[in-house]
Formats: sequence, structure tokens, C-alpha cells
Amino acid sequence: MTSIRVVKVATNPMQQHLWQYLTVRILVGLLLVSLLPAVVLFWGYIITDSMLLTQVNSILASSAALILSLIGLDRLTQLPGQKSIVTVLPTLLASVLIVGLVLFIFRLPYSVYYLIFSAAIGLIFCLISQLVLRAVTQVTIGYIPIGRYQNLLTIDNVNWVKLTSCFRPSDHSRLPFHAVVADLADDNLCSEWEKLLAETAIHGTPVYNFIQVSESLTGRLPIKHLYENNLGSLLPSQSYLLVKRILDTVAVLISAPIVIPLALLLSIVIKWEGRHSNSSVLFTQQRIGQGGKWFTMYKFRSMRPCAEQYGAQMATTDDMRVTKFGSFIRQTRLDELPQFINVLKGEMSLIGPRPEQLDFVKRFNDTIPFYRYRHIVKPGISGWAQVMHGYASDEDETKVKLEHDFFYIKNFSLTLDLLIVIKTIQTMITGFGAR
Repeated sequence: MTSIRVVKVATNPMQQHLWQYLTVRILVGLLLVSLLPAVVLFWGYIITDSMLLTQVNSILASSAALILSLIGLDRLTQLPGQKSIVTVLPTLLASVLIVGLVLFIFRLPYSVYYLIFSAAIGLIFCLISQLVLRAVTQVTIGYIPIGRYQNLLTIDNVNWVKLTSCFRPSDHSRLPFHAVVADLADDNLCSEWEKLLAETAIHGTPVYNFIQVSESLTGRLPIKHLYENNLGSLLPSQSYLLVKRILDTVAVLISAPIVIPLALLLSIVIKWEGRHSNSSVLFTQQRIGQGGKWFTMYKFRSMRPCAEQYGAQMATTDDMRVTKFGSFIRQTRLDELPQFINVLKGEMSLIGPRPEQLDFVKRFNDTIPFYRYRHIVKPGISGWAQVMHGYASDEDETKVKLEHDFFYIKNFSLTLDLLIVIKTIQTMITGFGAR
């Protein structure tokens, strides 16, 4: 599978806080989450050297779940714009589910009391760990004030330090920032600046092009800077495409016992709301899928039957075409449930760029550079652009969403997909970006 290729700017080991090391967090976690409950509950067995298989299995299961959780949190919170606290509970639940399946499949005995005690401590430990980690990882980046550096200064949660030509890395035993960024393509990058960058790298502080840093911190891949080498890196992992197809199918089938009754209930409410207009429950529309192929996409009807009598229109805030119940299912994304059919048919994926209407695709192909490139992967029910930006109401917002789509394609991986699933659940609860 393709690994996340996001730039990690806080990589200078001389400036890392002890808690930033994953190994340290794992060791401390094992002591508090796995061994402490064992000492409390199994002390009599420990001092008599008569540990039971049930107790040993429980300690191993707790340790495995904790390690999986900490590794997962470490990977997820490296991605742009992520609040570490939001990912704790879903990551912990996923790890517990994996370990629980192993115990169930192999019918291994375990202690319920120990695992509940350990899980409670584990949740508290992970929450505190992420809070401490967030507090000690304030990123400080030095920048050379030439070229397009102004675009970086608008990015929040970074301490930007302006460098001058008289700055000498050799005067410092340890540089006061995690990385240095410069517009390496700018003609004003003279030999004096290049010497400064070289000395910075020699002192162990990474040097990045401003495009790399911008992509890493914003989760967007600027359309204007898609050079030929970028297009090559945007080719998604072919092996993960196959794995993703299998995972999509399994996930839809497993969720069917919950989704089908919910879909039936929604159908009844939608039918009752539209009883005077004799409108259908499902809304079907031709969309563009992978490779530019057409397919019929299914949704629950959330707009009035006459919503597009004057042609396709982008959704807007407080759109008058949306029904009362339609507003609810759009905010919670429940209107997308029928697209599970598209996933089973192989036309869509659970995660990917949202499929656009034909009229919009024709227009954007002519006005937005590289727009066709988003069709290199299957469209999804949810996606990076959806959870980071929400709906687009005009062409400018569509360009921003496209930059998110390109970031997703470039960093196409299981880790990013899992993060999108977590943020999709958060979006369904908060209604972010709904129109």
C-alpha cells in the first residue's frame, strides 16, 4: 500500500520533546494501561507465580490494542489540519475491535473485568497523551523572504520566523526552528541564500520548497503548480486500488443489517413528505466516474421535483429548493445511503472525490486546469474535499475543492481513508458544509 507522503516539518531530533517519540509513549502506555491493571487485579497470582492463561491473554490483548491505537494516532495526526483529540475515540474503538475479533476467532479466554479496567485507563491515557503532544509540537519554521513566501504566512498554527541574509547557522549550536522553507524556483534565490540553505541542512535542519510545506499544512495541492513530476506522483497505488475495492464491498455488506432498515425508514418519511407532489423517493442522475465514464448515481430525494427545471445548479446556503426533511438528511449525509448500490456495482467507492454532474464537468474541463485528473480514481460517497471544505457553491470554491482532491490522490492510502471515515462521522454529527 502507498504510504502517506506528507512532509513532516517537525523532524529535527535535537529539538524534539521526549513525549514526541512514539517509543516513549508506547512504553509509558504499556506500564499504565496494561501492567497497572494487571498488578491491581492479578497481584495475588503474580506474587505466587501462578498466572492463568486467561490473565496472560488479557494482558497481551490490552498491550496489542494500545500499541495499535498509539501507532494509528501517530499516523492520523500527521495529516494536515487534524485535531488529535477528535481521532482518539474512533482509533481506540477500531483497535479494540481488531483485537476483539482475534480473541473471538481463535476462541481465546480473557478477563472481562481486566479489559474494561484497562480500556478505561487507555482512553484517559490516549486523551492526555494527545493533549501533551499537541502542546509540545508547536512548529517553528524559518522562511526566506523571496518569491511566493507570502502564501505561507496565512497558514495558522505555525510560528513563522523571517530569515535575513546575515543569519549564520554556524553561530548556533542548535537552530531555533524545525525547518526552513524557501521558494526554490524563484530567480532571486542568489548564491548567498543558497549557501545559507546548505549550511542549514548541514546543521541537521531540513530545508523544503514552499510548495511542499504548503501542501503538508493545508491538505491542498495547488493546481497552478502541477508540474510534470507532480502528475507522475499523482498516480495512485494500483495495489491499494484492488484492496480498496475489497474493503468497500466488505464494509457495505457488513453494514447492510443497519443500513437497510434505516433506508426503509427514510423512504417512508420522504414519501410521506412528498405525498402531494407524487415525487419518487430516489433521485437519479448521470454523473462522471473513474476514467470519465458515465454512470447513474442514486440519492434519496432532498429537493422538490422541480428543483432543476431550469438546468443544473450548484447548491447554496439555505437553498430554497431543499425540503424540510431534505435539509436534515443533507446535513447528516443520510441522503447518500442509496449510493451503497453504486459501491457494490463498482461505480463508486466509499471514499474518493465526489462525482460531478455532466454540465459542471464540461464547464470545469474548459475553465479549470487539470480538472480531468480527478477522474483517475473512483468517485466516493465521502472524500477529503468534502470533510475539509464542504459543498462548493461557485467555480472558485470548486478550485479549492479540486486542490483537496489532488492532495487525496497524491496521498492515496488506507491511513488517509480511515481519517476521512472518522471526519465523515464527525461531519454527520455537526452538519459541517451542508447546503
